[in-house]
Amino acid sequence: MSDDENLTIKQQREKRRAEKVAALKKKQRAEKVRNRVTVLGSIAAGAGVLSLIIAVVITSATPPVDPSTIEVEGVQEIEALEAVHVESAVEYEQTPPAGGPHNPTWLNCGIYEEPQQNENAVHSLEHSAVWVTYDPERVSGGDLDALRGAMPSTYIILSPFPGLEAPVVASAWGVQVALDGVDDPRLADFIIKYRLAESAPEPGALCSQALDGPGKVS
Repeated sequence: MSDDENLTIKQQREKRRAEKVAALKKKQRAEKVRNRVTVLGSIAAGAGVLSLIIAVVITSATPPVDPSTIEVEGVQEIEALEAVHVESAVEYEQTPPAGGPHNPTWLNCGIYEEPQQNENAVHSLEHSAVWVTYDPERVSGGDLDALRGAMPSTYIILSPFPGLEAPVVASAWGVQVALDGVDDPRLADFIIKYRLAESAPEPGALCSQALDGPGKVS
């Protein structure tokens, strides 16, 4: 005898209704996953697979996700930043900096294997680039390969930053988030939300044709 035969007609109807609701919620969750850009995968699956997953997630949203609909948990907002040029070194309140006074020459966007000068990178943030920094003591080998492979081709800077409080930190003008690692799904969300964002003082200004910092890979 099946379990349903032990139920009253009302209980059977309620069970069928609950099953339909569960199926609908499952379908809605699947659609949300397809429509919302997220990072899926595990480092254990291999750096090459993770790199491909993250890169596809960050760069292939068609039609693109509306950045204003993306919420990135843990983002720190920094207000009242001065977008002025200075020739001297700057003592920034954030590490790494997420805006403020900066060198007149911006850092060309790209992937770097050496630390970069804060004042030049901040100028790139003014042009609406995203600066992804990582602690080389905690991100190396396959993890670093995955992180590099995940970066968009434009308006992105990736560089090591020794002594970070988190394994990876993503910064844009006036905003910053500390990430748990290269597979933290908030990385993709942050890049999509803030890369080329209108909230930067000079969105879309050049992120090339200026300074190549030391150790540029691509």
